[in-house]
Amino acid sequence: MHNICGNAAAIRKKQVMGIFNFFSKEKKEILDKGLSKTKEGVWGKITRAIAGKSKIDDDVLDNLEEVFITSDVGVDTTLKILDRIQKRVARDKYVGSAELNDLLCEEITELLAENNTEVGVDFEVPSAKRPYVIMVVGVNGVGKTTTIGKLAYQFKKAGNKVVLGAADTFRAAAVEQLDIWGERVGVSVVKQQMGSDPASVAFDTVSSAKAQGADVVIIDTAGRLHNKKGLMDELTKIKNVMRKVLPDAPNEVLLVLDGSTGQNAFEQAKQFVAATEVNELAITKLDGTAKGGVVIGISDQFKIPVKYIGLGEGMEDLQIFRKEEFVKSLFGK
Repeated sequence: MHNICGNAAAIRKKQVMGIFNFFSKEKKEILDKGLSKTKEGVWGKITRAIAGKSKIDDDVLDNLEEVFITSDVGVDTTLKILDRIQKRVARDKYVGSAELNDLLCEEITELLAENNTEVGVDFEVPSAKRPYVIMVVGVNGVGKTTTIGKLAYQFKKAGNKVVLGAADTFRAAAVEQLDIWGERVGVSVVKQQMGSDPASVAFDTVSSAKAQGADVVIIDTAGRLHNKKGLMDELTKIKNVMRKVLPDAPNEVLLVLDGSTGQNAFEQAKQFVAATEVNELAITKLDGTAKGGVVIGISDQFKIPVKYIGLGEGMEDLQIFRKEEFVKSLFGK
C-alpha cells in the first residue's frame, strides 16, 4: 500500500522532501490550529459514516459522498474522490474501514498533485522580475486588504522592499485600511483622492516602485461584481497602464476568496476567472469555519494554483499552500 499519509515510504518522496524543507514546526502548528474546525467536522462525519462497518462498501461510499458535499468539497471533486476510492478498493481487493483515513488522505493528495503546481521558497521573488507586480482582486469582505497587508509583511520579512498601491478608490475605508497596514508593516503606500481613476493609482505605484528599486508591488483593486463587463474593462485598463512602465506587469493576478462562504467562493471564482486572467488564488478565513474542504474543490476544479491560505488574524497566519501538508493536517497526520 503506497502511503503518503501513513507509512514513511511515501510516494513522490524526493519531490515531497524538496517542498517540505521550508515547512517549519511553527508553520505546521499554525496549519493544524487553523484547520481544527474543518478537521473536527470532516473527521467526525467520516467516523459516523463508517461506524459498525467492517469494509468499504456501497453504504460507506454513499455516506462519504454526503460527508464531502456537506463539507463544501463540491460535487464534481467529490465524485472524483469516490471514483478513486472505488478503483483503489477494487485493485487492493480488501480495504477495511480502519484503513480508510490513510486511503482518503493518499488519494486526495494525489488528486491535488495532478494539477502539477508546486511551490518554491516561501515568499521568494524571481530575481529576473523585479519589481514583481501582484494585482489583487476579489469582492469586498473576503479579507482582500488584510491579505495584502500580510503579504507585504511576509515579503518584507523575506528581505524584499515592498510598495503598496491603493487602487480601490471607490471606498474610502479601503484606502484607509491599506494605509494602516502600510504603517503597521513599515512599507510605503501610493494613493490618490477617493474617486480617482484606479488605473492612474496603479501607474503611479509601479512608476514609484521602479524608481525606488522596489522588489515587490502589490496593487489593491475594487471589489465589485455587479457588472462583469465593467469589472473586466477596469482591470484590463489597470493592466494596460502598468505595462507602459513594466511590460510584464502584472506577474500575478491574485484572486482572494473567503473559505468560510463555501459554495459562494466557487461562484465568485467562476465570475472573476471569466472577467480577468486570474493565475493565483488565496483562500482566507479557514480558521473560523468547518468548510475548509472548499480548498480541495477549488484547487481541483479551477486548475489555478491555490498559492496562499489564511489561517488566522496574525501576521504569520498567511501561509504558502502546500497540498500534501494541508491534506495531512486535515486528516490528523
